[in-house]
Amino acid sequence: MDLIKVAEEAFATGKEFPSFKSGDTVTVAYRIKEGNKERVQLYRGVVIKIGGHGSKKRFTVRKMSDNIGVERIFPIESPFIDSITVNKVGKVRRAKLYYLRNLTGKKARIKEKRVVTTKQA
Repeated sequence: MDLIKVAEEAFATGKEFPSFKSGDTVTVAYRIKEGNKERVQLYRGVVIKIGGHGSKKRFTVRKMSDNIGVERIFPIESPFIDSITVNKVGKVRRAKLYYLRNLTGKKARIKEKRVVTTKQA
């Protein structure tokens, strides 16, 4: 049992990412190796699913690319993830947004959650 935890800690990146949930629009900066060069590619889309737990947690991001839906699964502990930025906080009532796959155009939009700010006099 102890050996497994030691191995998991060795592979853990230890990076801190902002908390996000399904329905949020995020930008994932992902490092890609091409030959001997390395570049960072930004992948922006809606989080439709968060699965797993602990170090095996992963999230699925869906984006539209030329009217074609593209989904990509990212492991949270991946060493190739540079950063995750939350662009919009979505207002949804379920954890898995598979129904977005069947919707197109304006129907596929997710309402943005309003942030309540208090005025100080």
